[in-house]
Amino acid sequence: MPRGLGLRRILRLLGAKKGQKIGHASRERVRFATAERGAGFFPRPGSPAVPGAAPAGNSGELQGQQSWSGHAPPGHEPQPDRAENRDVHQQGAEDGQQEMPSCNAAPKIVRSSGAIFPVDAPRGLTYVFGGLPVHGAQALTLRGFPLRIKDIIVDQQLIIAAGREKSLFRRHPWIFSGAVASVKGRPKSGQTVDVLGQNSQWLARAAFSPKSQIQGRVWTFDADERIDAEFFLRRIGQSAARRRRLETESDALRLVQSESDGLPGLILDRYAAVLVFQLLTAGAEFWRAEIIAALRTLFPDDAILERSDVDVRAKEGLAERIEAVHGEIPELVEIRENGVRLLVDVRSGHKTGFYLDQRDSRLAVGRAAAGAEVLNCFSYTGGFGLAALRGGAKSVTQLDASAPALELAVRNRALNGFAPDSMTTVCGDAFQILRAWRKEGRTFDLIVLDPPKFVDSKASLTRAARGYKDVNLCAFHLLRPGGRLFTFSCSGLMEDTLFQKIVADAALDAGRTGRIVRRLTQAPDHPVELAFPEGAYLKGLEIEVE
Repeated sequence: MPRGLGLRRILRLLGAKKGQKIGHASRERVRFATAERGAGFFPRPGSPAVPGAAPAGNSGELQGQQSWSGHAPPGHEPQPDRAENRDVHQQGAEDGQQEMPSCNAAPKIVRSSGAIFPVDAPRGLTYVFGGLPVHGAQALTLRGFPLRIKDIIVDQQLIIAAGREKSLFRRHPWIFSGAVASVKGRPKSGQTVDVLGQNSQWLARAAFSPKSQIQGRVWTFDADERIDAEFFLRRIGQSAARRRRLETESDALRLVQSESDGLPGLILDRYAAVLVFQLLTAGAEFWRAEIIAALRTLFPDDAILERSDVDVRAKEGLAERIEAVHGEIPELVEIRENGVRLLVDVRSGHKTGFYLDQRDSRLAVGRAAAGAEVLNCFSYTGGFGLAALRGGAKSVTQLDASAPALELAVRNRALNGFAPDSMTTVCGDAFQILRAWRKEGRTFDLIVLDPPKFVDSKASLTRAARGYKDVNLCAFHLLRPGGRLFTFSCSGLMEDTLFQKIVADAALDAGRTGRIVRRLTQAPDHPVELAFPEGAYLKGLEIEVE
């Protein structure tokens, strides 16, 4: 490279633009680089010719510093910053006109605001910044001379394959591995990465998950929004504030619904004064400490329990975890829902303790149950059956495979003051028991079918369809003419139209005619973001059967 080539010209040749932000192209940023004596340095205009001299216009800022040959002065060794490692700070491009000194010149310590360069710049002009962060000093070196570099930090980026950016333009938060052309840098699992198109257009900022088919989950589509502790404090606070506007008669609500609240992988439920959260993804796990700090700040009087004991964590390369994070976690938490009192086992109960998403459906069952003999299949701790008793049901049969869940259902019945003979519990396999009752000729006025998730992958969809048809077929045989069937699927992969077809085929095989009088879905504290239809997982039908 000829002498006399100014820094400004070099930066322009390498593609840097003044004031350009990190993440808008393939760029590398190097922190705390050090070089052996003999590497050339490009001082900023007005910088001292000898280390230790004060630069023009900044008298005394670097006075007292000893000269250095590739290392920070004693006591000022650079220390990695955790927050900075997680989210690359934005820097403006360096702008200077100083002539290049001889390659044998002593290294200079200069003050600068930093510069951003393309990673794919000409190999002969590769370079690094280095310096003393404690004094804001940086130095630019040419790699072609004897050079030792340590602690090189490359911006973490996901480069999207050509033509696969459309979902991101529509603000869908998932980036599948097949849509990723390359990964730049060496991001750790859960670390924040910038997402770029083939034309280096900045698209999003996401959490990186190398072991999942969903390799990126978008935190933000705003280039100016940093992912840090303040981000989680703000997002969780906004999500909780939206719930306060809901009209609901319950002290148990979902406060954060993962992607639909802009926080992929985070589930947060509140049972009275106990918070229960789940971290489902590598990104949520990476920011665990910041999420807990946000919860402590926003809900200082609440106890906090982590229930990250779900199978989906294995797909992210994460182990399961249950931990009392703050405060005393009671064995059972009492909540109230539409006039019904319920005891919730937050430590070992299903999901985070209770099916909060079925709140509105339980209310619908209660309104339809007056004077009815009710069968509640897959009853868990009795929520639908208790709502039916609250609505004036003649009797309720709670059917579930879990004896401990049925024991809690009995305690819930007593807690609400319902007569002992108003509720019967049956423990066993629902499919076998329903078939047996069909042979016996038992019938009911109202039946609730709320089975567990039958579909966990597309490969299991056919098998799940047979399961849904079988259980609904049994229900149609057990319903009296004019009876009501409340049937549900909580499988996100089971589409509404397919679910309705399965139920219709079951009615046809049973020789019954049914009419949908109401479609049911998850309660409003489980919202669905418009660009994320996968958030609508719960579907239900209220059917009048002839």
